[in-house]
Amino acid sequence: MSVLGRHAAALADALEGLGTLEGPLAAAADALAAALGQGGKVLVAGNGGSAAEAQHLSGELVGRLHPARERPALGAIALHADTSSLTAVANDYGYERVFARQVEALGRPGDALVVLSTSGASPNLLAAVQAGGRLGLATVGLLGPDHRALHECCTHVVAVPARSLAAVQECHLVLVHVLVEMVEDRLGLLLPHSDAAPDG
Repeated sequence: MSVLGRHAAALADALEGLGTLEGPLAAAADALAAALGQGGKVLVAGNGGSAAEAQHLSGELVGRLHPARERPALGAIALHADTSSLTAVANDYGYERVFARQVEALGRPGDALVVLSTSGASPNLLAAVQAGGRLGLATVGLLGPDHRALHECCTHVVAVPARSLAAVQECHLVLVHVLVEMVEDRLGLLLPHSDAAPDG
């Protein structure tokens, strides 16, 4: 089998397993909708490829998922996108604190924090979730299958049941899109159809 064939087969297996996540995903969507519906915000964070996935989530909330699902903007902040704060905290406190310090600065009771991690063990994400818990934030983890530190401390865990880390990360993108749509439906904010050009 070719490299592409192996990769596609692993992804297909992982996608098939997402059906087991309906319950955890619904609970996560409830938590995000509760925060946003009360005027709160969603903080998101990840490392490496998961940072890109996390920023995709914040972009879909602030922007929109699809032109046919027009609605008011929703408050979301990608913590890794502020490079000045990120590097200042890393320089002064160490990389383990880069997200926790921002959660302490920006998080308020009733907000939500979403972390994305294929390993479920990133120390900086663990510190962020612990800080969020102390401040009264609901915490959501989009994680991989192995039961690790983040699985233990997140309020809501959506763990992709796949052995391939690449497939886990790719499934996280699917879950980001589904999560945004579920939050939109729960908030009931959809406006009449927009004629705007499709998103890029």
